[in-house]
Amino acid sequence: MPEPPRPHQQTNTILVGTASWSDPGFISRWYPRQLRPDERLAWYAQHFQLVEVNSTFYSVPDTRTVERWCAQTPDGFTFDVKLHQLFSFHSTTAKLLPPELQREAQVDDRGRVKRTPLLQKKLLRIFLGTMSILRREQKLGVLLLQLSPAFSPRKHDLSELDDLLAQLADYPVAVELRNRGWVRGEQLRSTIDFLTQSNAIFVNVDAPSVEHFTILPPDLNELTNPQFAYLRLHGRNAEAYLKGKTVAQRFDYDYNDSEIQEIASRARNLAADGRRAHIIFNNNNLDYAPRAAARLRIALGHMAASPPRPQTLELF
Repeated sequence: MPEPPRPHQQTNTILVGTASWSDPGFISRWYPRQLRPDERLAWYAQHFQLVEVNSTFYSVPDTRTVERWCAQTPDGFTFDVKLHQLFSFHSTTAKLLPPELQREAQVDDRGRVKRTPLLQKKLLRIFLGTMSILRREQKLGVLLLQLSPAFSPRKHDLSELDDLLAQLADYPVAVELRNRGWVRGEQLRSTIDFLTQSNAIFVNVDAPSVEHFTILPPDLNELTNPQFAYLRLHGRNAEAYLKGKTVAQRFDYDYNDSEIQEIASRARNLAADGRRAHIIFNNNNLDYAPRAAARLRIALGHMAASPPRPQTLELF
């Protein structure tokens, strides 16, 4: 008898979630007031079947932390995990590395870690060792490589990602480009061809419709992997996106019902041909993200994977 598909590998399934589960606005506006911090993830998992882990961008979690994530979530729950910032061409200080690597990392005169193939290889080994816990429990979804806006086609080449993507060949990897130059004119086809040949997932975005080098056009719906599609929703507040000093300020946007219907149509198209579409709301001011995600699940109907029935009062 063939093995049944894993819960997060159902065909034609759209998973909806938010970028992190512990933003300040979630705590003050969305979670029940009496809920303890160690109860939030379990409560989140009663409402959504997917979450994107943001903390791994800054540090590698210890094994006990990841084991708690698994214990607090039901079978079929999925964690998409951001890769550490050392891999994404962001400036990184040694204190953000695991302790065993802090001592051997070379730094420049400004305290920034020098990226070397050996250091990245060692960090990836530690990172994947921790992620093996999620993988063992069938709760690891996609690894997200969120590149720095400084990673531009004027100064870099996509082939610089070859070694990392080769080392992650056994994992689904989504690549979010944060420099518009990669999708301008003829460069777009070269970018899509590279990701397709690498079997990586192009991260489509919903973002302000303004011409700025850090904002990708929101009308792209590129599919570069036969199994996965990815859409991150940053909101449409152009002034906040460009001038905001904090995450909450940059992504201060509350999607209206008409926009949710528009996103639902886009998600259905991304989920065509048997792909699993991961839809992540990153409009993390106040409780905008979880409430928008809940409305999108309703708009998608049967195409959206449903979490277990909540044991607490539904607040939507």
